[in-house]
Amino acid sequence: QGHLVESGGGLVEPGGSLRLSCAASGFFFAATEMSWYRQVPGKERELIATIGLDGRGRDFADSVRGRFTISRDNTKRTMYLQMSSLKPEDTAIYFCYAAVEGFGPRGGPWGQGTQVTVSS
Repeated sequence: QGHLVESGGGLVEPGGSLRLSCAASGFFFAATEMSWYRQVPGKERELIATIGLDGRGRDFADSVRGRFTISRDNTKRTMYLQMSSLKPEDTAIYFCYAAVEGFGPRGGPWGQGTQVTVSS
C-alpha cells in the first residue's frame, strides 16, 4: 500500500531556505506521481506541487511558484521540496502524497507531515 516519511522541517527566518524530503517504500516509486501539500489549522490541505514520472514539476500553487522547486531521486526513492525566500505565510505542516495506482483522488498513501515555521 505504501509508506511515506517526511523530514527536513523546522524553524527558519523569513527569507531563509529549507529542503524537505519524502522517503517512500512499499510501492513502485519510479512509476508513481508524487505531490507536496501543506495545511494550516482551520484550513483545507493545499496542493503545493506535483512531480511527474519525467521528473518535471507542475501544478505549483501561485503562492509558491518561483520560490519552491520539486524534484525526485528514483534511485533513492525520495522526493524533495526545495523552499527558498520563505515567508511567514509558508508556515504549515507539509505532507507528501503518492498517487499510487488503484486509489481514488487523494486516496493513496500520505506521510505523517513535517512542521515548517517561518518566523523571526
